[in-house]
Amino acid sequence: MRRPDRRRRDQREARMAVYALGDAVPTIDPTAYVHPDATVIGTVTIGPESTVWPGAVLRGDYGTIEIGARTSIQDGTVIHATEELTTVVGDDCTVGHLAHLEGCVVEDGALVGSGSVVLHRVRIGRGALVGAGAVVVGGTVVPPGARALGVPAKILPDSVAPGALAAGAAIYVANGKHYREQLRRID
Repeated sequence: MRRPDRRRRDQREARMAVYALGDAVPTIDPTAYVHPDATVIGTVTIGPESTVWPGAVLRGDYGTIEIGARTSIQDGTVIHATEELTTVVGDDCTVGHLAHLEGCVVEDGALVGSGSVVLHRVRIGRGALVGAGAVVVGGTVVPPGARALGVPAKILPDSVAPGALAAGAAIYVANGKHYREQLRRID
């Protein structure tokens, strides 16, 4: 019995689940890392050195999703948009596991904690932090450097030191490079 060509099989198995929807085609920078078990559909842009981890779904079917440079979209996160509201996540951001973002803006250097929900017309300021499990209700503005904690989220102004979240975001850039070079299926 002939063994399959291992190189061909590895290339096939490492494919990402990236889908066009009609004329809406994702744009993924070649230096970004999208895990094969993530799903990217439609009008989605993923910037340089960004990472999208297993089980994440970025569904740009009704609207546009923009992910900046060096941003981590972690396992199980769902990002969606509406026809009227683009969802934008800036540069150097971390979006934690199982978060849900829809029709909102997350500015550069912000962190959206695991299991949190960020709803329509929310703006998370530069370097701000949304705590794990928080629900940021529609129309809320979280100022730069503030924390949003709880359900519904309460804002604690000026509680995140400038640059405090940068190291965490940088870890995922390095991890994306490691996965792009080393990840392989063995089953």
